[in-house]
Amino acid sequence: MKTQDPGTSLKVIIADDHVLFRAGVKTALSLKKDIRIIGEADNGQQLLHLLKHLEPDVILLDIQMPVMDGITALPEIKKLYPGIRIIMLTMHNDHSMISRLMELGANAYLTKNSDSEVIYEAIRTCYTNEYYFNDLTNKALLDGLRTKRSADTFSSAEVKLSDKEKHILKLMCDEKSTKEIADMVDLSPRTVEAIRDKLKSKTGVKSMAGLVMYAVKSGIIENK
Repeated sequence: MKTQDPGTSLKVIIADDHVLFRAGVKTALSLKKDIRIIGEADNGQQLLHLLKHLEPDVILLDIQMPVMDGITALPEIKKLYPGIRIIMLTMHNDHSMISRLMELGANAYLTKNSDSEVIYEAIRTCYTNEYYFNDLTNKALLDGLRTKRSADTFSSAEVKLSDKEKHILKLMCDEKSTKEIADMVDLSPRTVEAIRDKLKSKTGVKSMAGLVMYAVKSGIIENK
């Protein structure tokens, strides 16, 4: 979990080859005092060049772009700059694509017709909680599980979670921050983070997206 210093703005880069879309998002986000657009790119290659000179907190990354698309740029950025949150943008609601991108390291997935307030909420949530989950991503992750039933992602051996671990996992899936969870279960934030790491180890997943998939599969949370 990251915390934003009071009085500072989250630095955002928009990578999209549609100038009008970039302008619209930039105008909407400029109304938010805690967001600052520090750069724009037409394609993934240009974005990677920008990242040599700029240090954004969050990138809004279009999937379909010329020269280098967002699918190609995503793993490259995650490898070079693992701390940057990346929100994928697309015109299409493709469940298989969402699952693939989340596995590659995307922190959120939004359609381009998303309201500006949703984009703002996704930026804020990704920065503080690492991931922004919505009905779109949750359903896609569940579909991903169904397609992988023959080669199950998780160990066939039953994973034993304590009631406390299940409760904390559910709160994580409900997008509660580490501090909020710590307050609710009367533990320190560091202990909550340790439990999160232990959950990843127990379930054999590497990311929060994997934990959500596990929680849905095991019935800890229900897919709406």
